[in-house]
This record gives sequence, C-alpha cells and structure tokens, in this order.
Amino acid sequence: MKVLFILFSLFINNSFIISTDTECPIVPTSLGDRRKDKNKFRIIQYNVEWLFIDYNSQSKCPGSGCTWVNQTEAQTHMDYVATIVNELEPDLINFCEIEGCDELNILSEYLDGSYAPYLKQGTDTATGQNVGMLTRVDPITNLYRTENRYSYPIPGSNCGYTGSGTTGVSKHYITEFNINNNKIALIAAHFIAIPTDTQRCAQREAQASVLQEVIMNYINTNYEIIMLGDFNDYDSEILDMNSNKPKSKVLDILKGIAGEFANKYELFNIAETITQNERYSDWYNSDNNCNTNTNNDFSMIDHILVTDYIKKNIINSSIYHGYKEFCGKYNSDHFPVIIDLLIS
Repeated sequence: MKVLFILFSLFINNSFIISTDTECPIVPTSLGDRRKDKNKFRIIQYNVEWLFIDYNSQSKCPGSGCTWVNQTEAQTHMDYVATIVNELEPDLINFCEIEGCDELNILSEYLDGSYAPYLKQGTDTATGQNVGMLTRVDPITNLYRTENRYSYPIPGSNCGYTGSGTTGVSKHYITEFNINNNKIALIAAHFIAIPTDTQRCAQREAQASVLQEVIMNYINTNYEIIMLGDFNDYDSEILDMNSNKPKSKVLDILKGIAGEFANKYELFNIAETITQNERYSDWYNSDNNCNTNTNNDFSMIDHILVTDYIKKNIINSSIYHGYKEFCGKYNSDHFPVIIDLLIS
C-alpha cells in the first residue's frame, strides 16, 4: 500500500491537483466490537506530527510548510507511524496532527483489518490539522463538535495576557461508547501550541473551559469520561521528568480543580500511574542545536484524563519510548501514551 498516495495527489506542471479531504464521523448501522480480548481495552494517545499525504495548500504540507518537505518524505513518515501502531496494537488510538480520513484509511491498510476510521473535520484552516481515531470498537454516537466560544483571559488567569478575545476549540471531537455495558464519553482535543506564550496560554485556558462544560454535562448524565489529546501544557500536580510547571490552569480546568465547574467533578491524569522519569511525551530541540540532545528537550504535554472508575480499571500504563528523537528523524516528535483497561 506504499503507493496509495498517488491516488490522492498528482503532479501537473510542478503543481498539485488535490482531492478534498472528507470527514468520516458517521457510525455504521451495525456496530462492531473487533477486540481480540473483549475484557480488555487498550487506548493510545498519539500526536503523529503532520501525518499528511494529500497536499494542503494552506499549510504547504507536504512541502515547505511542515516537517516533510515532499511526498516521498511524507510517505516514509506514514510507514514509520504504521510500524509503531502495528507494534502497539491499540484497540483505540487517537491521532493529533492528522490531515483527514484519507490518511486514516491509508494507515489502516497497513494494519490487520480490524480498525474503523473516524474523524470530525475541525476549523484549523491555517494548518489543516485534525484529530481522528482508528478503533476496533465502533462508537454509538456520530462524532460531533461544540462550536461554543469562551472569553479570555478567564477570571483568575495567571498567563499574564492583558488583551482580550474569544476562542473555540478548533481541533476536537466528542463521541460515546458502550463497552461491556459501561457508558463512556470520549473527548479528544488538540489545543493551541506554545506553553510559555502569554496570549496562547490565555487561549488554551478558554479552550479548556469550553470542553469543561462538555465534561460536566456528561458527568451529570452518569457517563464515565476519557479526555485525551495534545493539550500543549503541563500538569501542575503530576510533574513531568523535568518538573515543568504550567503558567496556565488548562489541566486544572479539565480535571475539575479550577474553572467554572471547579469542585463539581474530578478527573485523574493517568500520568500519576507512571514513574516521573518516564513522564515525557514530546521532543523539542530546545537549543536549536542538532548536535546536542539532553533531557531538557523533553516534556509531557500529551495527556489522558479519566474518571475514578476508569482509573481503578487501569491494569497497565506507559509512554512508549521505543525510538530516538533527532534532527532528520521520520518518527513523530511525540511519543504514544498508553493505558490498558480491564473492563468486564
């Protein structure tokens, strides 16, 4: 399947003709559960760093606007991602920085045939990035989004931003599962980047506040919650390997510690079940020197937050560090975050 990308883009006079990336949010009439072990459920959060095969003219990716400068590099990256997914064998894997359903379908061709693709198109037109999943268990509800917006800075913000504005969550989806008679809401998101930028810090707090209302609504209807994604921020309680501390309250808002619905519910960061020296999910060439690679280049900004019932049913948790990060690599600049649940 390594030549499938040719179906999606053609070169004519050194320019691209591209197909329109389609969303795939609709669940089938006949729902399936294709897990190998029906009592276990492996969930993975994975930012796959510009998993683009179709050319996106806004972001110029593959090309000068992203990591993969041409179609060959983009396809090589796809090969590397597929190798990792095959090795880890998730039952459900959420991807950040994926372009669309074309890429999900191409990736699924590398796998064992048990995965269905789901993606709800977002509104990040600048990058063209989305969040989507491959899953062996079909959701019971079509993927949907909230278009609510929130003003920033939020009351009590410590981000230091003195302007004002409103924002929504450009990259996210919401859906529901019934797994062994357990009602589970899955909320996946990719928040705006750069943890230390004051305006983006304030925007992320507002994005978290938008989704906090979604979490609260599901809590009120007795759903278990799995909230996962690249939040581009640190947890103030569960410190990563470098003890990075956030300027923002993003994780505190999502966990129910802060925000409009503070102390009305509680989510737990599964990172608390992982030893601190293993808590890193992202690589960043912090000194812009490709000849150095230190612990300062790593942090944890990808998270899985869960309700107490889900937490109590975690039998294994880890962050996969099975490849090295360096300038010129073809693996992602993030690592997969993994939980194994025993749900009977």
